[in-house]
Amino acid sequence: MADPTKQRPSGRSRSKTLDALDKAVDGMVAADEKLSIASVARAAGVTPALIHNTYPAVAERIRTLVGKSVRAQRDLKHLALVSEREKNRVLRAENDQLLAELAKVASVNQRLMFEVAELRALSSEKVILLPLTPSI
Repeated sequence: MADPTKQRPSGRSRSKTLDALDKAVDGMVAADEKLSIASVARAAGVTPALIHNTYPAVAERIRTLVGKSVRAQRDLKHLALVSEREKNRVLRAENDQLLAELAKVASVNQRLMFEVAELRALSSEKVILLPLTPSI
C-alpha cells in the first residue's frame, strides 16, 4: 500500500502545463516571433500532440492569433454560402419571371405572324375576307 506521506514524483500537472503554454504564447506574441502550435510546444517543453489533444482551447487560441481559426474559417464559409444561396434564390426568381415573359411574348409573336400571313393573303387578292354572320 502506498504511503500517504510520500510526495508524488515531480511531474507536470495540468495547471503547470497550461501556465507554461500560456506563457509561451504570450512571450512569442510579445517578441513578435513566428507563432505555431509546434513552436509553442517546443517553447513549453511539450509535444504538439499534447496541445491538440489535451489543450484544444490553447490550440484554438494559437490558430486565432495566427489567423487560421477553424471556427472563424467555418463561419466565413457559412456566410459565403448563405450569401451565394441568396443570390441563387434571386436569380432563380428572375429566371422564372423571364421564362413567363418569354412565353407571353412568344404567344404575341405567334398571333402577329398569323395576322401578317392573313394580311399578305388579302393584299395578294387571292383571298377575300368574309364577314361573320350571327348564327340563327
